Amino acid sequence: MIDRKSRDLSGSRILGTAALGAALLFAAAPVASEPSEADFHAALQALDTKKFQQKAQAIEHLGTLGAPRVLEVLESLAKGRLYVRKDGRIVIAERSGKKYIIQDAISGRPEPEASKKELKKIKVNNRLRRLIRGVTGQLALFSDDPDRRIEAADNLIKNPNPQILPLFRQARDRETDDAVRAKLEVGIAVLELEADDPALRLAATATLAETSDPDIRSLLERRLQTDAEPNLEIRDALNGAIETIDRKLWLFGIAENLLFGISLGSVLLLAAIGLAITFGVMGVINMAHGEMIMLGAYSAFMVQEIFRSVVPPELFGFYLLAALPVAFLVSASMGVLIERGVIRFLYGRPLETLLATWGISLILQQLVRSIFGANNQEVANPEWISGAIEIAGGVTVTLNRLCIILFSLAVVAALAAFIRYSRFGLNMRAVTQNRSMAASMGIRTGQVDALTFALGSGIAGVAGMALSQISNVSPNLGQNFIVDSFMVVVFGGVGSLWGTIVGAFSLGIVNKFLEPVSGAILGKIVVLVFIILFIQMRPRGLFALKGRAAGD
Repeated sequence: MIDRKSRDLSGSRILGTAALGAALLFAAAPVASEPSEADFHAALQALDTKKFQQKAQAIEHLGTLGAPRVLEVLESLAKGRLYVRKDGRIVIAERSGKKYIIQDAISGRPEPEASKKELKKIKVNNRLRRLIRGVTGQLALFSDDPDRRIEAADNLIKNPNPQILPLFRQARDRETDDAVRAKLEVGIAVLELEADDPALRLAATATLAETSDPDIRSLLERRLQTDAEPNLEIRDALNGAIETIDRKLWLFGIAENLLFGISLGSVLLLAAIGLAITFGVMGVINMAHGEMIMLGAYSAFMVQEIFRSVVPPELFGFYLLAALPVAFLVSASMGVLIERGVIRFLYGRPLETLLATWGISLILQQLVRSIFGANNQEVANPEWISGAIEIAGGVTVTLNRLCIILFSLAVVAALAAFIRYSRFGLNMRAVTQNRSMAASMGIRTGQVDALTFALGSGIAGVAGMALSQISNVSPNLGQNFIVDSFMVVVFGGVGSLWGTIVGAFSLGIVNKFLEPVSGAILGKIVVLVFIILFIQMRPRGLFALKGRAAGD
């Protein structure tokens, strides 16, 4: 009876210190690239026992093998997917209906399906699961996947244990990827902060000062506040490291706000560029401009649905390229209808034009609600613009935002070239500068007005197609941008392409820098007040057009 109790207490101690034992075993033993099949088989067979103490020892031994297959086996064991067949072989099995899909644990090769009677599950308890998490976390440092090695290092850094320092050093010495090696150096420095040797602690502080991780900063600050560091020289170094990291975080914060401001500015530019054309040439306050954006977004949604039902799945990502001309044509056609049907009868009466276009916007919103419903419609991102890019210091930019920035610049460049070098662009500039003189020279100003309105509406449709990649499509989509678009046009200068570019990016960047200080709503109010005051001093905006009609 006493012997049995002693054995139970011994097993409890082994399980309670299992992670530590695994770390020491793993650090002491050389990590092979791939164990022999005989070693792997023997280690797996040791799991086929009812005694949890022996299973713990088998798990620790598997950890010393350091093979990618060991990771999958141990993860399957933790999830209850490791079984023993009647012939005694260990397999990974996953239930599918009344049968089990089988995979050989050693080779990973698929095997014929088996029934429940042919399999016996290898059971684990919570203590063994904790041990498995520790061992797999350490094994992941030697994974074939660099991303997984970085993830494993991050997890171990967040839960530092000085006993796994030899493991980090071993992983660093065999690491070939620079990014992973740098992460391992940080992990070693975190663990060496607890070293007895002051020189090691000082060197670790210097290493950590080169990072820009807020978690590392918090670690250093906790070490100072808890008086865990008695050495005055090292305490000064810790203070210096914290100040260095703070400066980096401040610079990265500025870079992040600048990047997000450029992203917002590109969205405002796309939304406002069409309005700048119609407002500048025709002097029309088009309150339905937001609905042109909305029609372009719904055009992208319809093209997406057609591709889903007709085009092979591997070609689905090209729907966005097909949606570009469709969005332009749909919105441009609606623009021609609005100009020929309503606006041409109201030239010279800005208040009536404003009210008429506002009514048209309500009609278009209700029409879209009747066709597509009031719920938001999701437009999927193609695979080639999905994901994100990490720049530095945790600053990331999503690919869809980056594509919108580049796309907006491409649209502006194409529009500038069209206005500068085409005959229609020449006529449009002539009408903008002096309508009566252009008419006397034989330019058909009515036709220029219609085509200009179509061009501005078509560009708004293209903007809607781009905006569908960063937000849900709804009947109210355009209303979110109409006020900001007018602010951009008025601030930059009515009819000025360069003014619209500068105005859009300026307002986008200012908004992003104000939001952390004042909040989004108050930030917009501050920007609006600034624009009102600016217009009082410079009524024509940043870049005023010159021409006889303008009184120059």
